[in-house]
Amino acid sequence: MAYLRTAELKRLSGIRDRSARTLAAEAGDMRVRIPMTVSLAVMLAAASGDRCAAQDSRAAIITALQEAKAKTAAPYTPSRPERVLVAVHHEFLEDPSGFYPYFASVYSGGGFTLGAGYRRFYGDRTHADVKGLYSVKSYKLLEVSTDSWGHADGRLDLHARAGWRDATQVTFYGLGMDTPNDPSNFRMKQGYIGGDAATRPVPWTVFRAGMSYEDYTLESGDGPSPSIEEVHTPASAPGLGASPKYLHLSASGGIDTRPSPGYARRGGLYEVTYHNYADRDDTYSFDRMDAEVVQHIPILRENWVFSLHGLLRSTLDDTDTVPYFLMPSLGSGSTLRGYSSWRFRDLNSLLMSGEFRWIPNRLGLDMAIFYDTGKVTPQFRDISWKGLASDVGIGIRFHGPFATPLRIELANGREGTRLVFAGSAAF
Repeated sequence: MAYLRTAELKRLSGIRDRSARTLAAEAGDMRVRIPMTVSLAVMLAAASGDRCAAQDSRAAIITALQEAKAKTAAPYTPSRPERVLVAVHHEFLEDPSGFYPYFASVYSGGGFTLGAGYRRFYGDRTHADVKGLYSVKSYKLLEVSTDSWGHADGRLDLHARAGWRDATQVTFYGLGMDTPNDPSNFRMKQGYIGGDAATRPVPWTVFRAGMSYEDYTLESGDGPSPSIEEVHTPASAPGLGASPKYLHLSASGGIDTRPSPGYARRGGLYEVTYHNYADRDDTYSFDRMDAEVVQHIPILRENWVFSLHGLLRSTLDDTDTVPYFLMPSLGSGSTLRGYSSWRFRDLNSLLMSGEFRWIPNRLGLDMAIFYDTGKVTPQFRDISWKGLASDVGIGIRFHGPFATPLRIELANGREGTRLVFAGSAAF
């Protein structure tokens, strides 16, 4: 009989110990001291078989744990770096009204660029901008623009702009994939004025139409390499010596499920664009078709992302005389990143890129490992998987919810390693 009573007390004690452990786990494993009277009440209730009393005691323990947790709980306080980053996002990226820093490129190959802008809203969804850029190679850009968003129940965006660009030492290596790494250079001045409209009949579609007048003036280059007219003739550089003026019409349509073209971790773009460049005397008129594919594949709630990009540009008539400076090209911070800007030019180009991105800080920092490959050809039928140039690299991106104002990358190709600074997303 004594043995049975002892065994029963041990069994009840075990139940009590397990109950206390379970309650502590359910309360978040908080290390609080339960009053002795409450513990004694649970033990006595369990020993006497009084289930109602045991339940009351269990409720008392839960109440005590919750009260203890409430005394130590406090709302989350962001750190100072987090507060600064949020303020920068809001003032410079999300709603830059008044003066703001402007991160962009005057023209590919211009080097490190600094700029500023001034924005003024004159409607709920309409604003005007004046912005300027200047690069270490003396590339210059001045632009005035106005943008009006969200008309027709959010389905229509309107844009207009006018500006002047001066690229003082644009490189030219020749045409094709087999050109030597021995560039010449030229100076290109461009005045332009035009506008475009974009509409989304349903949220995942996008259609655009644009028209602009573009006035090009080509001069001798200011760079350290020879000027283009010292090395090439119109046979090797079509349009050499001409300064054409174009009426440029464009139209595009596609599917776009990305949150924003300037920065995205999910969604995709599938778009085809037609360009018509009508020269004033028709000597250098031509048509071009672009096809672009972008797909972001998020993993584990967008902590990692696989991003894929393909871009095909094709001159529709291989017999058209396309000026050398308007031909499709590869080599830049947004195409073949391991090669100099404008490294390869011809009438057709193919680019494919893949990135593995991880997100150290969702508020404004991404890292990426990337691979680019592509080629240019004189005829569309020559587009193939043979003779591709490629590169690999790693990069860091500083971004906001809708834009990537700074991208720094290190890329290596067969002609060496390049450091890339860019003011936009890779794709």
